[in-house]
Amino acid sequence: MHPRRSDLPMTPNSPHPSEGASGVSGVSGVAHTSEAPGGIVGTLQKIPVLHRPRREHASNKTHTLLIFGAAALLLIAIVASGRAAGELALLTDFTQKNLGPGLEHWFGTDWMGRDMFLRTLAGLSLSVLVGLVAAGASALIALLLGTAAALGGRKLDTAITWLIDLMLGIPHIVLLVLISFALGKGFWGITIGVAVTHWPTLARVIRAEILQVKQAPYIEVARKLGRSRLSLALRHMLPFVFPQFLVGLVLLFPHAILHEAALTFLGFGLSPEAPAIGIILSESMSYLSAGYWWLAVFPGVALVATVLLFDLAGSSLRKLIDPHTSQE
Repeated sequence: MHPRRSDLPMTPNSPHPSEGASGVSGVSGVAHTSEAPGGIVGTLQKIPVLHRPRREHASNKTHTLLIFGAAALLLIAIVASGRAAGELALLTDFTQKNLGPGLEHWFGTDWMGRDMFLRTLAGLSLSVLVGLVAAGASALIALLLGTAAALGGRKLDTAITWLIDLMLGIPHIVLLVLISFALGKGFWGITIGVAVTHWPTLARVIRAEILQVKQAPYIEVARKLGRSRLSLALRHMLPFVFPQFLVGLVLLFPHAILHEAALTFLGFGLSPEAPAIGIILSESMSYLSAGYWWLAVFPGVALVATVLLFDLAGSSLRKLIDPHTSQE
């Protein structure tokens, strides 16, 4: 007579009779391992993770903060070194002209013996300065128009929305060329052109955010207590949209820098004697057929790297500020 399964002595590794052959208990979400007589280890069921531990949250947030800090420090270093190398980038030495990249001249020299590494740093610094002024002005225009559209009534909202659609319907480069040429080109011509043409997307985002928070219960309570529209905007709505405004401001930098370089390359931007990236690339086109590839490759790669740094900084800042991603 064989003993029943319930009469067998229980060992620490033996499954309970109520468990199946796989060693999984009847309680949902709890897994055990059991060994078959042949020594084969049972399959361990995966328990679904409902939330991440706080340590992992802190680790992700610290990692994102470190990325943002590293990108910001690199951009500050580029601007500072470019401003310091402003005079050295203009020095000519015809005994050192058309030299390839080496230890003495990392990016080589051009047809006038100017160090291309110093010229690239100076050009990037100038591009970042144009982007700083243009992106800041464009972000302020977006903030004012987006707030006015959301709080100024139906007629004003319709007018500003029509203006946004009109600006988005015109190609940026065409409008930039017209504005820059009308203002006499140069630093202020291209800066005003970039500032006037890059605000519509951010203004649309700010308008949508303010319209959303406008329906919040605490806004309704403040309105019934007699708060004016200006007070509601300054005390309640602008602090709510400030994270989106800040992220949009940082993400405007890459567009401003690329459009400045494009306009200068086409001849509608900065003056030819300025060490701008667009001028460096434009002048290097005449020497590529002669084999002087470093005159265009290194400045172009540096420009793309700077734009990617701004994009990385903006994406990291959005993850840190956005409530939907700040806890991931």
